[in-house]
Amino acid sequence: MKPNASILNKRSLILATLASLAVSSAAFAQDTDTAAGKRFSVVGGVTLLQPNNDTGRNNGLKVDGGPAPTASVSYNFTDNISAELWGALDSFDHRVKQDGVKIGNVDQQPIALSGQYHFGDVDNTFRPFVGLGYHQSNISNEDLGGGGDHVSLTTPKGAIGTVGVDMNINSTWFARADARYLRSRADVKQAGQTVQRDLKLDPWTVGVGIGARF
Repeated sequence: MKPNASILNKRSLILATLASLAVSSAAFAQDTDTAAGKRFSVVGGVTLLQPNNDTGRNNGLKVDGGPAPTASVSYNFTDNISAELWGALDSFDHRVKQDGVKIGNVDQQPIALSGQYHFGDVDNTFRPFVGLGYHQSNISNEDLGGGGDHVSLTTPKGAIGTVGVDMNINSTWFARADARYLRSRADVKQAGQTVQRDLKLDPWTVGVGIGARF
């Protein structure tokens, strides 16, 4: 089975990120280390994703939310500036309703690359941060349309904004809470033909996790 375009795009995004981090690491090699002496951060946790369900935006279509495990890896250029690769380790499962009647299910698995700014000193107990970047989601297991012509979604993609706060436990470990807004647009296809353009999913996420620096 050939990989679909969404998976290839995700792999390309990951490879580009790793290459960028490698170049950045070399460029910063002669700079002084961050105050903590640690360039990388990893976070694992759970996230609740809820699409925007203003039915007036999508002709009566509603998509419910759900939880999934998520993880991120960040490269800290300085104590305050970092680049983050964030994504779901498993799919978010969604039930889809049209005018209050369930019409099927769909899964999505987002991945995002963002630049972030962390406020305050690296050893502060609480460190709020903000971020801005780009995301896309792999859509799978579409079961829509009640057994008629196959209904599918194109890859949702767009800008992502992040706000969050880290609570330092010690110089290595920290707890994190964050919220993200994903501006997501996708087309709806039936039997390969586009039947609705620019479906506005635009989900919010709320997540918590545990992180480590090294």
